[in-house]
Amino acid sequence: MDFRVAECFPERPGTFPETAAHVEDAVRDSVFGDTVGKALVQVAIVGSGLAGLAAAVDLVDAGHKVDLYEARPFMGGKVGSWEDPDGNHIEMGLHVFFFNYANLFALMKKVGAFENLLPKDHTHLFVNEGGDLRELDFRFPIGAPFNGLKAFFTTPQLSWIDKLRNALALGTSPIVRGLVDYEGAMRTIRALDSVSFQDWFVGHGGSLESIRRMWNPIAYALGFIDCEAISARCMLTIFMMFASKTEASKLNLLKGSPHRWLTGPILDYIQARGAKLHLRHRVKDVQYSDGENPVVTGLLLGTPDGDTSVDADIYLAACDVPGIQRLLPEAWRKFPQFDAIHQLEAVPVATVQLRYDGWVTELNDEHESQRRDLNNPTGLNNLLYTADADFSCFADLALASPEDYRKEGEGSLLQCVLTPGDPWIPKSVDDIVAHTDRQVRALFPSAHNLKLTWSNVVKLAQSLYREAPGMEPYRPDQRTPIGNFFLAGSYTKQDYIDSMEGATMSVHLAAAAILDQPAKLATNAAVA
Repeated sequence: MDFRVAECFPERPGTFPETAAHVEDAVRDSVFGDTVGKALVQVAIVGSGLAGLAAAVDLVDAGHKVDLYEARPFMGGKVGSWEDPDGNHIEMGLHVFFFNYANLFALMKKVGAFENLLPKDHTHLFVNEGGDLRELDFRFPIGAPFNGLKAFFTTPQLSWIDKLRNALALGTSPIVRGLVDYEGAMRTIRALDSVSFQDWFVGHGGSLESIRRMWNPIAYALGFIDCEAISARCMLTIFMMFASKTEASKLNLLKGSPHRWLTGPILDYIQARGAKLHLRHRVKDVQYSDGENPVVTGLLLGTPDGDTSVDADIYLAACDVPGIQRLLPEAWRKFPQFDAIHQLEAVPVATVQLRYDGWVTELNDEHESQRRDLNNPTGLNNLLYTADADFSCFADLALASPEDYRKEGEGSLLQCVLTPGDPWIPKSVDDIVAHTDRQVRALFPSAHNLKLTWSNVVKLAQSLYREAPGMEPYRPDQRTPIGNFFLAGSYTKQDYIDSMEGATMSVHLAAAAILDQPAKLATNAAVA
């Protein structure tokens, strides 16, 4: 397969500028170059998720006129959020910002959102049943890859035999080669797309218990599927990026709700430069000319005021997998690129919010009064993993993202991601809340006397694309057989997983294709 995106990564990690401002400049300059004297282009973007909004940034910066059309009553897509009438902030999922998100961080720096990140301790916390807390601790005086090796070799989450087998598997992985030959290692990793991570890991000496106790929760957090269902390419790509930079595995959460602290600043930036966002504008039909050189001639949109037609010079579909599958005309399946998109699947997920009248993750039984002191928040301020509940990752947002999620007179707000999501989509909200609450109390028995005061469930029957073995060939390029029609979104071809960083990378590639200019992406540049 021709991995076009690989041509955008000619240098090893660390050769790019280390500051957010310099990364921003490098990405902008490489994608757009000199736009002086170029004709104004009218661009219609379908979708206002992170990919659509980020694409608008790139295109208004290049001097073009941009309109975004969104079917929902709110922007943000999978990072969408809103406030209910009672002042509760609700979002589509739990969003974590790793320090290897160089392209996303550059975007956030540009629009003034970078300061809205709250860095957490450089350790990944596993909560086992009964309040048993174990760490995957990356804090170490010596940097990458030694801090990662130390973390995996010393974690109490695994037995000594599992740690040794873990070390054997990782020590024989392409990651070792990547320390001296990054691109060579990535070529090897890309070739492992047809193998599940579990099969690869066990085949290289790793243990199934390591899979069960540590790697499955991480895989669920990243792709909403377990190690048996996720490709080795996907997991090893993440390991590669984490191993090559000391800070890459460090994470942040937002101050609060994404529509205020992430997508809001992006929208302000593009609107200040002339872009327009049209909510409740659903594409009903893509109009196009057929023949030897087909082009899109317009869009028929359903709006609250009736149907309307729009036309533009360029059309960019910044959709998720189900969205692009609905958007593409059936006749376009004659093109292999578009037909392949219909081979992709999306993964269901359910996100549960539970608010209590005290601090759930304050683990000490003897601190009952402290746990009930609503004026002094206490507990685990980080992303949390567990192998002992149906939610693989979760966080107390009242601690970790307090600007919007801490409420006066209230305690913890746990946001729990139920994965795999398949069993939960048909269940009632009440059943989901009751089940999740029981599992929370099993993890944190010190909080058994706390009262659940509010809850919410967001069910997405189709979320991230399923990064199963053998799916990589179906990911489409950003340029399409339709001359003025382009694709963006984290499911499109780029060298990372379906994520916020993947969405941002796809946007730079799409913008470069639209402007017919080479793209050069920042790689794994830690932004401290």
